Amino acid sequence: MNDHRTAAPQRLALDETALSAARQDVFDGAVTPTYGPWRDDILQLLNDALATELVCVLRYRRHHFTAVGLESPKIAEEFLVHANEELAHADRIARRIVQLGGEPDFQPNSLLERSHAGYDESRQLESMIRSNLVAERVAVESYRQMVQLLADKDPTTRRLIEDVLAEEERHADELRDWLDR
Repeated sequence: MNDHRTAAPQRLALDETALSAARQDVFDGAVTPTYGPWRDDILQLLNDALATELVCVLRYRRHHFTAVGLESPKIAEEFLVHANEELAHADRIARRIVQLGGEPDFQPNSLLERSHAGYDESRQLESMIRSNLVAERVAVESYRQMVQLLADKDPTTRRLIEDVLAEEERHADELRDWLDR
């Protein structure tokens, strides 16, 4: 005879040991001991993302000021909008780094080394759009991977990256639309 009884479901309960540990080291702010071994890795991911955003700001601004041609006024305006949105991403990422007890790395000498996206000095409008689209696609992929890596290790940072990812996807779609015209 088969016993079809099921075990009683486990109860949801907070981890009292973790709560007790959170009461210690109050000067660590939001960083509690449960960040464990991932904090340094998360800070590195964020600083690399910060470098990527800063390089994107510089590339978009250069393209904004150097775009020429029939469609250039509208496209240059779009480059400036994207540059400002990339700067807002950089600011949000830098704030999160500080919140996690790290230091945002704005070192100009290593920006390109740490950035996932490249800088571009194209002079042709279509090349500018294509370069920015490639950079956006690289950003989309890197942020998508970061979301997977962060999973439940740092939900706050994951949500921040998900927000930035959504905007990067929108940027890529807008640039693709410009290429289609």
